[in-house]
Amino acid sequence: MCLGIPGKVIALADTVQDTAWVDVCGVKREVNIALVADGIDAASLIDSWVFVHVGFAMSRLDEQEALDTLAALRQMEEVEHDVTIFLKQ
Repeated sequence: MCLGIPGKVIALADTVQDTAWVDVCGVKREVNIALVADGIDAASLIDSWVFVHVGFAMSRLDEQEALDTLAALRQMEEVEHDVTIFLKQ
């Protein structure tokens, strides 16, 4: 199963262009933001929610959509072992 998850951009990364640190369920990950930063100042993404899939921010989300998605994933965690593994990484 392929699964993406909302995360909040907390800082731009210093090491690689077009990457940022994203908080995904309390875990900070370095994520490629090129797809969501196209044509805008990357710094404007800080505190924004993004949909993360395999290390890439695929789209921007508003906060309510992100929180609703996280809540749905947590409900799925009770019945789907794969979701539990993904949320705990």
